[in-house]
Amino acid sequence: MNIGLFFGSFNPIHSGHLIIANIMAETTDLDQVWFVVSPQNPFKKSASLLHEFDRLDMVNAAIYDNYSLKASDVEFNMPKPSYTVDTLTYLFEKYPDKKFSLIIGEDNLKSFPKWKNSHFILENYQLYVYPRPDVQPSDLFSHPNVKMVDAPMIDISATFIRKCIKKGLSIKYLVHDSVAEMIQSKKYYF
Repeated sequence: MNIGLFFGSFNPIHSGHLIIANIMAETTDLDQVWFVVSPQNPFKKSASLLHEFDRLDMVNAAIYDNYSLKASDVEFNMPKPSYTVDTLTYLFEKYPDKKFSLIIGEDNLKSFPKWKNSHFILENYQLYVYPRPDVQPSDLFSHPNVKMVDAPMIDISATFIRKCIKKGLSIKYLVHDSVAEMIQSKKYYF
């Protein structure tokens, strides 16, 4: 089984994440897409992060009816900050019957050489890349393990959603209805 790993803070998970994950599951050779909820991204500050279990609950609520998508808490018990290469190594050892690939935005491909052990990842794993707006082309496009996926260019950010919530504006259509209900009932990001 070929699993696409979609790493992120998902703070909160939004329609852009869901659209990209579904396109990956429907239009590529990936059998499933796992949303790997990151407790702490090494490149982001953690001050505005909702607790990881709350973010995992929102991911589960958003994808409950799609069997091609799965939420993963694999990084919750790993050293923080979590690095993709360590998570890949752990999953490879835990699930030797599965093939793992990465799903990343075109903006992350440009900065990919800065990732811990990026050369090892690139040589041993497929990267499924979705387009992002206003990104300079990467030299990695020609690498045989990099696959550009035809997907809509979506420019929705969790930061924008959190700002809307703080201002009391509607987030309808930006997030799944079940996620909006959780945010409202639990007063997340207020």
